[in-house]
Amino acid sequence: MFQTKKSAIFFKFETYKTKEIAVFLILKKHVIKKIMKDFISGKYISQGTYKSFHPEEINREWNITNMQLINLLSEADRELGKLDSFSEYIPDVDLFIRMHVLKEATQSSRIEGTRTNIEEALKDIEDIHDERRLDWEEVQNYVMALNQAIEKLDSLPFSTRLIKETHQSLLQGVRGKHKLPGNFRTSQNWIGGASLKDATFIPPTFDLINELMSDIEKFVHNEEIPCPDLIKIAIIHYQFETIHPFLDGNGRVGRLLITLYLVEKKLLKKPVLYLSDYFERHRTLYYDNLMKVRMNNDLDQWLKFFLVGIIETAKNSSKTFDKIIKLKNRIDSQILSLPRAHTIRKITDYLFSHPIVNVNSIIEVSEVSGPTATKIIKDLVDANILKITNGKGKSKLYRFDEYLSLFES
Repeated sequence: MFQTKKSAIFFKFETYKTKEIAVFLILKKHVIKKIMKDFISGKYISQGTYKSFHPEEINREWNITNMQLINLLSEADRELGKLDSFSEYIPDVDLFIRMHVLKEATQSSRIEGTRTNIEEALKDIEDIHDERRLDWEEVQNYVMALNQAIEKLDSLPFSTRLIKETHQSLLQGVRGKHKLPGNFRTSQNWIGGASLKDATFIPPTFDLINELMSDIEKFVHNEEIPCPDLIKIAIIHYQFETIHPFLDGNGRVGRLLITLYLVEKKLLKKPVLYLSDYFERHRTLYYDNLMKVRMNNDLDQWLKFFLVGIIETAKNSSKTFDKIIKLKNRIDSQILSLPRAHTIRKITDYLFSHPIVNVNSIIEVSEVSGPTATKIIKDLVDANILKITNGKGKSKLYRFDEYLSLFES
């Protein structure tokens, strides 16, 4: 947007369905602060032995003047629209979404220090080494928390209550179970360093959390503010991570909120876009750009970084969906020449949501005997659809290698 004293030129950012930016003039009496020049992220307040950061509230009008940012926003809308279109014509898209959720869970947890990979995340807990089980459980909790939150959006809006309930699911029974799951912190926390004395960043004091989180909720649902949704969620994510309202799990919850917002605002029909992989690959930039907002009031750089993430991730996800469609069509044709093709079709369909299987899971899915399940697995191995991964006898595990590699790359 460009601001003058008597009039203002506003860019109305249409949804991804229009794929265009409409420009129109609107007379306006009051002055809107510009992101680049007048934006103030907050201030540091002395707490005696340390200084905590008190962010400014975000439920206010925003003015976008950076043309590079506007161009990125337009491209991000287009790519998001292309990705969303896949959910309309992919059969059983929810089967494929399960894999995207698992990848998000492993990458988001990896940022926090866990080391579970996507293959391990697909296994049962008894197939996980003891020293890796805590990591495995955290990834499973992330999957559960995200799925539950998506379901709750049908009856519960994007809100503080939803955030708290999601946090409770995230920390249920895992390492953070003693850190007030589902409740805002009642003590000071910090980011980086071993203590408050050498912390990289110290969020606001706990007595400000309710007020600041209420401000986020108002901003989410304030339809009178002409702010594009992708800009809005970028600001919300920054603000949430700056407030750091929980004792543990802030990063995972904050990244999860991005997908929830896109679904709630109907920018996506299905939860098919996740930014944790992008944040993980550019982890230093991710943290640096968040700190630039707090230290230098440089919101534009954070918004550019966020929008580039939307663009890259949407493009990559669209390519993955395209590869999935082609792979499924090829597999469907390939199995026609195999014995028991009708039964094998049930199994290959199952593999697109559960690409790690054993004899018992084949028996359960296809309702065949043990010897028949063993023969079917041999046929699928011979056809290079399944590969042996580990184990012996009935506990031997097989992976749908070509499909799983789409999410591991």
